[in-house]
Amino acid sequence: MLFYLRTIASKRRSSRSDRHLAYYLTFIAGAVNAGGFMSVQQYTSHMSGIVSSMADNLVLGNSGFFIAGLAAVLSFIFGAATSAILVNWGRRLELSSEYALPLLLEAILLITFGFFGSFLQSQVWLFISSTVILLCFIMGLQNAIITKLSQSRIRTTHVTGLITDFGIELGKLFYWNSASKSNLHAKVAADRTKLRLLGSLVSLFFFGGILGALTFQEFGFIAAVYLGALVFILAIVPVIDDVKTRLLRING
Repeated sequence: MLFYLRTIASKRRSSRSDRHLAYYLTFIAGAVNAGGFMSVQQYTSHMSGIVSSMADNLVLGNSGFFIAGLAAVLSFIFGAATSAILVNWGRRLELSSEYALPLLLEAILLITFGFFGSFLQSQVWLFISSTVILLCFIMGLQNAIITKLSQSRIRTTHVTGLITDFGIELGKLFYWNSASKSNLHAKVAADRTKLRLLGSLVSLFFFGGILGALTFQEFGFIAAVYLGALVFILAIVPVIDDVKTRLLRING
């Protein structure tokens, strides 16, 4: 188990560790997205919808909603940028936890939100704006992690892209290749491994959403603590390994 946790977020990547980390993060993204909707009636990973609503509100003269949408988009961008900064900083220091560092930050933010969300709820405007900004930051942070370590092959919050890629592979799967010898085009064949991966990710986002909605509805903000704890478990072993290595160098 310890070896598995050491490899899941380590800088030494394999296709298996990429897939498994994507499974966990996609499930968590679905849960956080649904939990955010249960809390403030807004999805926080859906940047297409937020940007569209910004355009609508700008035309309608709803400046407050436009500014709120802009803050959400900028928070998502800042989350992705923070992830890139932490990964590149860890890479410069040759840390095993270069990908685990953004995950650890995500875990801390989710746990903090879980403990203090109920205290902010009485201040409605502050609660809604801070919750949306925080959850958009987390979604940007998380999506950038898996994007960087998979060389942009996998996303965890961008379900539109996942479903589009799934549809493309499905089209290849059912494409009829001509048997004519004069056909000079290469045979069209679906990547069945990719098809299974995409189908799994979409399903995990969906079931994560169900769990997030149910747990936030039943337990309130404390549900975010459990999600944060799962992310913390995924991230902490490479971080501990780096701390031990640094201490050995200092004492040696």
